[in-house]
Amino acid sequence: MTAAVQAPRAIAAQNRGSYWARYRQALWLLTTRDLKVRYTTSALGYLWSIIDPLLMAGIYWVVFQFIFTNRGGSTDQPYIIFLLCAVLPWTWFNGNLSDATRAFRQEGKLIRSVRIPRSIWILRQIASKGIEFLISLSILAFFALIYLRAPSPMIFIYLPVAIALQVFLTVGCNFIIAPLAVFYRDLERVVKLGLRVLFYAAPVLYHFDFGNPVLHFLYGINPLAGILDLYRGMFFPEIVDWVYVVQSLISSTIIFTIGAVVFRRSIPRVLKEI
Repeated sequence: MTAAVQAPRAIAAQNRGSYWARYRQALWLLTTRDLKVRYTTSALGYLWSIIDPLLMAGIYWVVFQFIFTNRGGSTDQPYIIFLLCAVLPWTWFNGNLSDATRAFRQEGKLIRSVRIPRSIWILRQIASKGIEFLISLSILAFFALIYLRAPSPMIFIYLPVAIALQVFLTVGCNFIIAPLAVFYRDLERVVKLGLRVLFYAAPVLYHFDFGNPVLHFLYGINPLAGILDLYRGMFFPEIVDWVYVVQSLISSTIIFTIGAVVFRRSIPRVLKEI
């Protein structure tokens, strides 16, 4: 191959490398900016990323552990660990979808003026709340030490796969919600109501063992069913239903594909609207 052919290819490869380096740098700067803005003016700072899910889990723990003796699940003690394995990722997911409704409207002028990929404005929210989620896992570790509950050796498989699936699903959902929220302002209220319903429809407080294969299949269409199973598998490996996990992968892939198409086609109109 001649030098005349090699040179343009080398330049193109270098440009691609520099593009992704700038992309990562911009994503990291906006992510850290989000975290600083959110917590620098707060007296407790980053402790809020632990306090919020801990308080939420504590309320449900008291209600379902001590008030209602039948919690509709088939899990062993301690219930607080069973609960936290789902409440912590749910808090991450819930926060991301809520933020997606304001992703473009909050900083419209900045988004129009700064020439970076528009997807960064979505991904930085997911990344910043993902960091909060990782910090909040210390709550789970704390209660595991209290109850002397050792994690499953499969934790190094279950946790990364669960996080990857959740990010995949969340990006797809946010790619749909963020641009549509610019055109339909009522979507913010619709998303809030939908998340309230989904909290009880998803296995956050319980775990269902369906005997009916049709109900089992229909329930597994909810991608959170398999994702939360994987999180709980860190301490309750017998819970993991691999049919749910496969269904979650398929559902998340479909949602991500739809989201990518919606996002790409709507961005030109979004930039005119904001």
